[in-house]
Amino acid sequence: MPAKERDERTIAACGRRPDPENEGCADLAGWAGDVTGRQCDGERTRTSSSFRGPRRVYAGRVEFRYPPALAPGDKVAVVAPASPFRAAEFWRGLAWIRDRYQVVASTGILDRHGYLAGNDARRARELADAMLQPEVRAILCARGGYGAMRILQGLPWDEFCDHPRWVVGFSDITALHVMLNTRRIASIHGPHVTGLGREASPWMRASWIASLERPRRRQRWDNLTTVHPGRADGPIVGGNLSLIEAMASTGELYFPLGCVLAIEDVSERPYRLDRMLTSLVVGRHFSRIAGIVCGGFVGCDPGNDGVKALDVVHERTRKLGIPVVWGAPFGHGEKNEAFVLGSHALVENGTVTLTGA
Repeated sequence: MPAKERDERTIAACGRRPDPENEGCADLAGWAGDVTGRQCDGERTRTSSSFRGPRRVYAGRVEFRYPPALAPGDKVAVVAPASPFRAAEFWRGLAWIRDRYQVVASTGILDRHGYLAGNDARRARELADAMLQPEVRAILCARGGYGAMRILQGLPWDEFCDHPRWVVGFSDITALHVMLNTRRIASIHGPHVTGLGREASPWMRASWIASLERPRRRQRWDNLTTVHPGRADGPIVGGNLSLIEAMASTGELYFPLGCVLAIEDVSERPYRLDRMLTSLVVGRHFSRIAGIVCGGFVGCDPGNDGVKALDVVHERTRKLGIPVVWGAPFGHGEKNEAFVLGSHALVENGTVTLTGA
């Protein structure tokens, strides 16, 4: 990342420019012997004396900007920034959404270009139009899959952040969430249009509507598996682990100091999950997080070695010295509860509580 851009992000996080002799004061390494009690205008990290990972203490609270809540009858735009999808699944989900909101969609939304929902120009134009239409209150993604990263450059991010609206999706849409959360704009991790049709449970649909119309509501996930104990308290960000790791290579991945990281994935062997987590640890991205909440890891089955996804998460996060929980109801499984990325998360005793910022 260019030094000037990195400095500007540090200003956004800390409120002042970094000390040239202590560059990136908001990007504390978090390993023993690296920092001890350095403070950056409300963001503070303290490490232990042995190589057990950081014990992080944070003052202040990072606030995310919430787009306006929706009401029945509001206009929403449906976009397809990633992979193509079955028309029948799309129409079923769209029919349900139309019962509550006014829906607009481009005529090319069903296009196919290999493994993409139309070429890059079509998908970028569709998304940019939705981002700039002042009457659109939410942008609903038809499906994930792959492709959102290909169109990130050139989108009107500055104009969108001046007048934000909700972006809803998960999986590959994590690329959009990362771009927004880096800019402190809240977004919604939740089902796509194709996932809201006939097979969607009433519970999943209710959580989806509630995230749009009552985004500051309180949510609670109980009886999660405690991988590593402890207490974490901060804004929740994240999404699909594969996309988080991929976005790290773009230079756009920037976790708020003291955040809680939500991760999930699908059809990845445990050794691949190991590689992703290790990459983020080595890249020092995890030095900024206060806790990890794992959702579904569907189809992440062991190979002949017998190592499970949970084993990998346990071993790879052990030295971080932060609480880690497993089994939250979001991701590619049957339970995919919508929630606001940027909301305030409290992780403690196998429970995650989310409240509006």
